[in-house]
Amino acid sequence: AAGRLRDDDKIAVYSANYETLVEFSLNAIDYDSVNTWSNYVRGVLHFLKEAGVKLQGADVALHGNVPIGSGLSSSAAIEMAVGFLFQNLIGFEMSGPDLALIGQKAENKFVGVNTGIMDQFVSRLAERDHALFLDCRTLEYENVPLDTSSLKIIVCDTMKRRGLVGSEYDTRRSQCEEAARLLSQWIPNVRALRDVSPEAFEEHKTKLPEVVRKRAEHVIYENERVLASRDLLKAGNMAKFGLLMNASHDSARDLYEVSCPELEAMVEVSREAPGSLCGRMAGAGFGGCTVSLVREAYVEQFVETVKSGYEQKIGVVPALYVCTAADGASVVESNK
Repeated sequence: AAGRLRDDDKIAVYSANYETLVEFSLNAIDYDSVNTWSNYVRGVLHFLKEAGVKLQGADVALHGNVPIGSGLSSSAAIEMAVGFLFQNLIGFEMSGPDLALIGQKAENKFVGVNTGIMDQFVSRLAERDHALFLDCRTLEYENVPLDTSSLKIIVCDTMKRRGLVGSEYDTRRSQCEEAARLLSQWIPNVRALRDVSPEAFEEHKTKLPEVVRKRAEHVIYENERVLASRDLLKAGNMAKFGLLMNASHDSARDLYEVSCPELEAMVEVSREAPGSLCGRMAGAGFGGCTVSLVREAYVEQFVETVKSGYEQKIGVVPALYVCTAADGASVVESNK
């Protein structure tokens, strides 16, 4: 995102991805049913204004290289880029976590998509060559070393756009809330599934309806995998970290039931490809992308093998992106 202030209350925002210019007044920030991409901008400005920030008109240009609709949080990237741009243009004080919450509000309440806080949080607060560990209850966070000098993060796009995510997210959330409610009858101080230990769950799981039990089992053991992953990354044990990534995907497929044939095909070929340490769905499932950690010396072989293997299975040529762990929203000074 790039921008400059104006001397009026008008926002003029151009999307290079959509090759479209949209204009609106800060005094009338309404939902746009035509240029829906602009609602991420509108929502952020609406909630900044609601938070007491004195806004000013601006000319803004946007361009993103995060694939749209692929489950890689392009919306959160826009929200944090726009919020951080205005923070720097106007000079108001706001912490990274608070700006992330503004982005989440924009997505939940203005755009109308129910999401958690992770996407906005990492888009704002990520650190180069680190993963971000986040406690979603307290918003305490820690940047954990993720050395990508000898390993690369390769994102594999199935080209299957996600169709069920909204309704299924709501369903899974209600099932997890029901699991927590039921378990709180037998386990003290349970507000959410994070408050249930694996030992307590094993003691009481047979009392839960089958589907609710499966959802709870995924979440409770996924929390354990996250904590173990943080320790493994700190220790630099990427091989065991990769095994936990695989276990995470398998649990999301079997217990949380958010996979699809395209994701399974991609995971299968990516796990078997040269240099691969893991293959796991990225995002909410039902399509989109997988993510693998690949030894740098094998990156070209991995890409070729996955592209041909996936095309043979599904009949579609996937898009692959070789990535490193980069900083979140930050100021880039132009040399011109």
